[in-house]
Amino acid sequence: MWGICFHFYRRSSAHSKAHENDCRGGSLEPDSSPKDGKVIVTRTVLVVDDEAKLRRLVRDYLERDGFTVLEADGGERALALATSAHPDLVILDLGLPDLPGEEVARLLRKTSDVPLVMLTARADEADRVMGLRLGADDYVVKPFSPRELVARVEAILRRSRTGAGGAEERASYGGGLLRIDAERREVRTADQPLSLTRTEFDLLAALASRPGRPWTRLELVTRVQGYDFEGYERTIDVHVKNLRRKLGEAPPFRLVVTVPGVGYKLGVERDA
Repeated sequence: MWGICFHFYRRSSAHSKAHENDCRGGSLEPDSSPKDGKVIVTRTVLVVDDEAKLRRLVRDYLERDGFTVLEADGGERALALATSAHPDLVILDLGLPDLPGEEVARLLRKTSDVPLVMLTARADEADRVMGLRLGADDYVVKPFSPRELVARVEAILRRSRTGAGGAEERASYGGGLLRIDAERREVRTADQPLSLTRTEFDLLAALASRPGRPWTRLELVTRVQGYDFEGYERTIDVHVKNLRRKLGEAPPFRLVVTVPGVGYKLGVERDA
């Protein structure tokens, strides 16, 4: 059982052969060949799962939407591909045969802020929280809809293209306590650079777009993730906790402030 909601369709032998060639070291470059006089640049997604049929089915749905897809059946291979091919997004199963998916996520986060979607059969809230604390941008539980998975991938990548959710390109807050460079996606606090995941940066940028304005969790998840679905609102709390830790904040919080019964706000004003 793969835990996917889909209908099978027949694959040609040539199509299957192409997949096999790619897995054995085919070209890792995105398709940028001219079409109708235009250069088409595709986004690359690395799918990491030890079940070949699941990888290929996810791959098929992604390729239908124009993505270039790489495959890895274990953690070591995934880390090697992430280093050599620089994918735009990684879909990572936690139940890998060589390295635990959690360890793969930790190692990825040491060197990269590549968007990370965790794909797993672990449905407990504690597992979701753990995944988000490891720096995942999204957490998809099996059984899942491949179409929804593709939609989430598109939303995360669209968010990364459109930038920082309305924050000024370069702005200082709280008398220089916090500095955000939206164009470079850089944050400094007390003049020290911070290493934030894409979700953490976009969350902070959304709050900084209107300092002092309370944001509901639903508003933040829609602003940050680009979509909303039942049960996701509370995961904003996990991202806020990670963000506060990286900002070096302890109660009473000054930068990311809880608004009881509402959500969160940026507690310092933009410097003139």
